[in-house]
Amino acid sequence: MILKKNNLLQHAGIVLFLVTVGVLAMSCHRQPTAVISGSLTAHKGKMVYLDKLDIDKAIPQDSVKAGRNGKFRFRVAVDEPTFFLLKVSPNNFITLLTQPGEKVHVEADSVFLPAGYSVTGSEGSLLVKQLDDHLRETVRKTDSIARIYRENMNKPGFDTLQGKLDQEYNDLIQAQKKYNIAFILNHIHSPACIKALYQKLDANTYVMNGIRDLQYMKIVADTLKVYYPDSKMTRALVQDLQKEMSKYNELRLQSMITQAGKVDLEVALPDMQGDTVTLSSVWKKGNYVLLTFWASWCKQCITENMTLKTYYKKYHRKGFEVYAVSLDQQKDAWIKELRFDEFPWINVWDPTGNTALRFNVKMPPVNFLYGPDGTVLARDLHGRALQIKLSQLFD
Repeated sequence: MILKKNNLLQHAGIVLFLVTVGVLAMSCHRQPTAVISGSLTAHKGKMVYLDKLDIDKAIPQDSVKAGRNGKFRFRVAVDEPTFFLLKVSPNNFITLLTQPGEKVHVEADSVFLPAGYSVTGSEGSLLVKQLDDHLRETVRKTDSIARIYRENMNKPGFDTLQGKLDQEYNDLIQAQKKYNIAFILNHIHSPACIKALYQKLDANTYVMNGIRDLQYMKIVADTLKVYYPDSKMTRALVQDLQKEMSKYNELRLQSMITQAGKVDLEVALPDMQGDTVTLSSVWKKGNYVLLTFWASWCKQCITENMTLKTYYKKYHRKGFEVYAVSLDQQKDAWIKELRFDEFPWINVWDPTGNTALRFNVKMPPVNFLYGPDGTVLARDLHGRALQIKLSQLFD
């Protein structure tokens, strides 16, 4: 009897051991999770949604009804750094960057979530908040400038105001870009840098939208490949970088072909007296011609034109001519600038911007240097680079 009892105890012990091992094995293989909770006091009793950002789309994860005090709680599978959208409607959401095991806590007391929320328990989410807050303030200021622009565009004195508004707008955009670059360099090990790379000023305009910004994309991609080599976000960023580099190399090749060959694009625009002047009529006289696109509201253009006056005075008699295309929409602003600074070369006006479009000019100043046979020798020679080229040609 005792022997039978001992056998039973031994059997029970074996079963208990196997069950314990099984539970431990299951816990070892259980997918990591994160908890996202908090209180949305302006949305008591309303539905709260959680979406996962998966490269190029948002995937619904869960939804819950906020309690009477606005409290909510999600537990979601997270096995790598992951972006989530916590939202109450399609256009009312905040972005979170969550790591496995984090307990993210969000407090919001405003109807529009991004306008007033705090987040704790997640360093990545806090960094994303800093980015979004700064961009929202920039957009608020640019929207204010756009409103002033619309309200005054048909009023007297707008020509003067326009230049000021354009400069303020450009300064804000450049300041935002500098902020994002500084953010990337200061937080280079964080996946939040991906957010900094892809922020948009509006539906069609990225903050980091220049050719030179590719270097920061490469810095982030190279760093995250070391720290998060298996992350979907890292792999997507690397692939995007490869695509952008391919586009860049293709543009460079096209530019080299354009610069080396003859350009068939003719320019025929009116001067101050309304007489049409063609570009070909200038270089056919045996001149080297600088076709330049500028505008009176462009501060950099005016600065370059003042320097160009020095080069023009020195080389004009040797065969150097300037064919300057103004992109001003208001003729009075263009003529006022010409009379004030007395630019001595050929000045023509293109208020439609069609000529600039044909030459792929997106923002002045841009220039093309033509040889006496109509061949484009170079593009975008500014400052010292233009001085060296003219010296090579005429000195």
